[in-house]
Amino acid sequence: MKISEILGRGKISVSCEVFPPKKDSDMESVQRAVAEIVGMKPAFLSVTYGAGGGTSRHTIRIASDVQHMGVPALAHLTCVSSTKQEIESRLRELRDSGIENILALRGDIPPGQEFPAPQQYHYAYELVRQIRAFGGFCIGAACYPDGHVECEHKEDDIDYLRQKVECGCDFLTTQMFFDNDVFYNFMYRVLAKGIHVPVVAGIMPVTSSRMIKRACALSGMMLPPSLKAIVDKFGDRPQAMKQAGIAYATEQIVDLISNGVTAVHIYTMNKPDVAGSIMRNLSDIVG
Repeated sequence: MKISEILGRGKISVSCEVFPPKKDSDMESVQRAVAEIVGMKPAFLSVTYGAGGGTSRHTIRIASDVQHMGVPALAHLTCVSSTKQEIESRLRELRDSGIENILALRGDIPPGQEFPAPQQYHYAYELVRQIRAFGGFCIGAACYPDGHVECEHKEDDIDYLRQKVECGCDFLTTQMFFDNDVFYNFMYRVLAKGIHVPVVAGIMPVTSSRMIKRACALSGMMLPPSLKAIVDKFGDRPQAMKQAGIAYATEQIVDLISNGVTAVHIYTMNKPDVAGSIMRNLSDIVG
């Protein structure tokens, strides 16, 4: 099933994200985690794509497995440093594997490499355009409520987002955010720019202080005072931090749903226990 159909129903949906293993030897443990999360019946399950396509083989394999287990899969696809021919080959492989949904991303430029050569892809809108021309896929793209770390002005960031939508993107998924007011302000600016495709709100449960410090360093985000207080208080007590992080993420989602948001995406970090706790907290709200 295409994700545009799921989002078009207007009902509350909660989806999840997993990532493939970097090493073949870790595949079995990732498959077990994926199967547990699939068993929670998310609206769909997205499968990430390593930097430079490093886990592309595993991405397609896991996405195909997810679909065979009865949950729609969203396969990530990055294009930075790729040529049109390379992307065409990946699209054929995705199609032949029965994948109907793609999250089109630029991807990170590998450390030590310069900006891609002219014959290679540079931006996500180019990938969206090629997928739309290829045909047959529902296309998602990323958006950044706090603004993209490489974009100096938020209004420019919204203009780039509109370019992706105009090239054929069917829905958007946000990067994680920890302050719902940031998301609501973002939605106001998006709608003011004439962007009307569905937007899925991305939530990451903060279950360790180390994880959140790294995420903020990479994205340029600032923690809201309420979450910073939680990390300061419980960051050196792993189980307490995990419990507090699940509670905070649940509260975020409840607030979003209460304010009319119908699609939420949980960045699970391959932790079925965390995803399961949140799903149980929302069982009557979503059901």
